[in-house]
Amino acid sequence: MRIDQAVNIEDLHRMAKRRLPKVAFDFIEGGLEDERGLDRNTSAFHKHQLLPRYLVDVSKRDQSQTIFGKTFASPFGISPTGGAGLFRRGADLMLAEAAADANIPYIMSGSSNDSMESAARVAPNNAWYQLYAARDGGISEDLIRRAADAGLQSLVLTVDVPVHSKRERNMRNGFANIRGNWMRAALSLKPSLLAEAMTHPGWIIEYIKHGGTPALENWLPYAPAGATAEDTVKFNRAQVPAHAQTWRDLEKYRRLFPRNLIVKGIMHPADAVRSAEIGCDGVIVSNHGARQLDQAPASLDVLPAIKAAVGDRMTIMLDSGVRRGADVVIAMCLGAQFVFFGRPTLYGAVAGGLPGVKKAVDIFRTEIDLVMGQIGAPSLDVLGPDFLWRDDWPRNR
Repeated sequence: MRIDQAVNIEDLHRMAKRRLPKVAFDFIEGGLEDERGLDRNTSAFHKHQLLPRYLVDVSKRDQSQTIFGKTFASPFGISPTGGAGLFRRGADLMLAEAAADANIPYIMSGSSNDSMESAARVAPNNAWYQLYAARDGGISEDLIRRAADAGLQSLVLTVDVPVHSKRERNMRNGFANIRGNWMRAALSLKPSLLAEAMTHPGWIIEYIKHGGTPALENWLPYAPAGATAEDTVKFNRAQVPAHAQTWRDLEKYRRLFPRNLIVKGIMHPADAVRSAEIGCDGVIVSNHGARQLDQAPASLDVLPAIKAAVGDRMTIMLDSGVRRGADVVIAMCLGAQFVFFGRPTLYGAVAGGLPGVKKAVDIFRTEIDLVMGQIGAPSLDVLGPDFLWRDDWPRNR
């Protein structure tokens, strides 16, 4: 199948899976422990049913959305996906370029292979940066300074990684070694994994052609002098996560960053309220794509409680489990003002580079437009709980 023949995100998913060795694709696809959280994230959307209103003029439909004083063409953006350059060289900047072309936000991962300054040049009005705080507070402060100096309008502090999670797929596959040096690690893999990897020569040739594992460009200035890409990965893992990070750190980051400060990973209503009290501009309700705490609730399930607790004091956004345009609409009916997803656009990047990312964005945009037309919503501002079926609806309307 060619990229232009993909009709949904699942098509891009299958194409990406065929291109990568299992050991690499499992890193993108996997959760942690029993991976129940992955199912919980998607089933949270499946349990909702959209309730259409007909005899509404939907000849013109507008899916633009304004947050933080900027109007984006669609109500969704690209979540941070770490190590994207390992799966497709230059993927970080492909994601940034596609976001700029589509006029949607792109959150560059704190574990990106390209630098925030490069993303700012490619997408000056659309690139945001995800901050993983370092154990060395000076590094965190310098990353914030660089984001401000690069002109990035939004800084996204991810707080849901206080400790590394137990990602059992990666443990079995030896992926931690692969992020250091794949070819050396390959020699120690199980014969079955090594044999399977060798059936994906395209990816292996690209890996060798570009000099092996790509560096974490944002972290190179802080690693020891002369550090290799492998050394930089090890340095990053020694600095992140910052186990001792507290609300005082968030208060400091608020003082240091002059523009939009967003907290990603909020799941408790009280934490959302406290973020608002500190002066944060928004929160992204997220369970990290079910990659940190397997028994955490789905992001969508806690969204209404957070919206009720915070109200209009800050911008409420969501990610985790989003695979369809209808999912975006459902989240907005439940109170999200914006929605993010990471795996779908990464599938696109792996499957087809920049055209693949653009295809993923176009799929979501088309599906949202069709759903809006079908349910009688010519604009996003009419969306709300009344567009969702409830079993007790007849008794409560």
